[in-house]
Amino acid sequence: MAQSPPELEPFSGPPAAIRIVLVHALWNPAVVRELVSGCERRLKEAGIPQPGKIAVPGAFELPFACKRYLESTRENAPDALIALGCVIRGGTPHFEYICQAVTEGLLRVSLLFPVPVIFGVLTVDSLQQAMERVGGGQGHKGEEAAAAALHMVGLNRNWKS
Repeated sequence: MAQSPPELEPFSGPPAAIRIVLVHALWNPAVVRELVSGCERRLKEAGIPQPGKIAVPGAFELPFACKRYLESTRENAPDALIALGCVIRGGTPHFEYICQAVTEGLLRVSLLFPVPVIFGVLTVDSLQQAMERVGGGQGHKGEEAAAAALHMVGLNRNWKS
């Protein structure tokens, strides 16, 4: 069983000054809705206003949407993007192709722009495993993604100084 990292310290500046955008897939909606809810809940606890949201058809489209959004907002980019989705293994190699493409695509976007892109995509064998990761025995990956975003916003702002 994977262990969660120790509690991450959120950004210590005024919360209203932080802009975060959630880019989420519409595929596997019950799981993704809970990932989004967990992100929103954690951000609200940190005093962050309602995040922006962009919906895309599936996980495969997440890297493109993140890249185009950051390109279109270069002068007024958000402090972080959180990419959320869920890919559940099926009986074909499709799972491996999608997971690899999404992971590599989001990595490329995160290296192209000076904005943290948080990977909040569940890659699981079953719906049961997904549900365990959105409030079950494996914690809540949506909340963890929001915590990671807050931590990275703080680091990124310190590096810009």
